[in-house]
Amino acid sequence: MTQRLHLVFGGELIDPTKNAFKDVNDIHIVGMFPNYETAFNAWKAEAQRTVDNAHMRYFIAHIHRLRDEEAAASATEELG
Repeated sequence: MTQRLHLVFGGELIDPTKNAFKDVNDIHIVGMFPNYETAFNAWKAEAQRTVDNAHMRYFIAHIHRLRDEEAAASATEELG
């Protein structure tokens, strides 16, 4: 059985119209979840908790997509 792992994380953005964090050291890692439904519920709870701060944003990362061993590997942007 394939695991569909999802990471929920968030933090304060430099500009609410962009996805760049103000300070990556302050990123809040909510947790890793075994399916989208539980990840969505965690994301929603954090988003509602911080609704009064327009610069706070939470995301769901589909970790299972990064672990797809069938997909061809490619160089990352950082490595050129």
